[in-house]
Amino acid sequence: MSLPRQLRDESDFDQLPDDIPISATVADIEEKKGFIVYYQFVIEVKTKGGSKYFIYRRYRQFFALHQTLELKFSSETQTGSYSFTLPTLPGKVFMGKKQEIAENRIPELNNYMKTLLCLPTYVLLEDVVRMFFYQSELDSKQVPRALRRLRPPTRRVKTVKTKPDLLSSPRAEAVFDFSGSGRLELSLRAGEVIFLLRRVNADWLEGTVRDRTGIFPQSFVKIIKPLPESDSDGEGEGRVPGAQRGPPAGSYSCLRCYCHQGQDVETRDVCVEEELSTQPAYSELLTLMREVFKLEDIALNYRDPEGDLIRILDDEDVKLMVSEGRRHGFEVKRPVNQFPWELHVTMASDMSVYNTEF
Repeated sequence: MSLPRQLRDESDFDQLPDDIPISATVADIEEKKGFIVYYQFVIEVKTKGGSKYFIYRRYRQFFALHQTLELKFSSETQTGSYSFTLPTLPGKVFMGKKQEIAENRIPELNNYMKTLLCLPTYVLLEDVVRMFFYQSELDSKQVPRALRRLRPPTRRVKTVKTKPDLLSSPRAEAVFDFSGSGRLELSLRAGEVIFLLRRVNADWLEGTVRDRTGIFPQSFVKIIKPLPESDSDGEGEGRVPGAQRGPPAGSYSCLRCYCHQGQDVETRDVCVEEELSTQPAYSELLTLMREVFKLEDIALNYRDPEGDLIRILDDEDVKLMVSEGRRHGFEVKRPVNQFPWELHVTMASDMSVYNTEF
């Protein structure tokens, strides 16, 4: 008998729907390159009905779930025999290497989910809990890589290294040097041969060179052997043997940003592994823009519907920028994978760009 069933009355367990999760285990962590580099947890979920699937969650999503449950089921709101204690969520860590932090959190998050799924049935039926463990469309499109934590401890995995078939692999030759502006972009040197993995969109390709994988503009290369038609979505047979699988087609989103320095305006398009609906943190955008434009003392801004620059100071300002972008985004024709809001970077000391007197 499973632990969740042992800790409940049998009648309560039997009344649960078949799609209710009864166990969840972190199978692995994966690095993602969004507005900042972060790690997401690959979680195997098992339901009462016996189905299994994978979901992908960041620590911030665990934190948001826990905060909601604390507000809903605080000690003041619980009465009599219906009272229970929420599990303890591992706290935020502000120092250290992100990969090590994520690895160290795995046993604590496993214990958190195990305890959470053993709470009274009415907690499991809460929308916030069901949505956290629900496999979204984005979850279903992702393909887990290693699943290290699900391997038996004694199992030995034999790895056979193969070299790419130079004559059959889709490939291109760099015609010009290209300097990638973000972590996702692949820097190229003229004359290098790039093995093609897939087409990101009409203008960008994904490929590998010098043991590095990333995206690059097609206009900088000459196609030697094109990708098969089926590889336009990353699923064809022309993949380089041994190359790491790229994210699903359409998972790259484009952020247009401008850097204002005096009369000069530099325009950049930055690709990130984020959904278009994502609302980034102010600190993430500031870090990203400092890296893209190689400037430190900068301010972030957006344009209001009247065309004036509005300075962004915190997460609430970012929220306002995103909501304004969604409300008026349809007025501007953009590529389908471009955010409906744009960033304007100015020097922090430059107040001349605003119409307001300070």
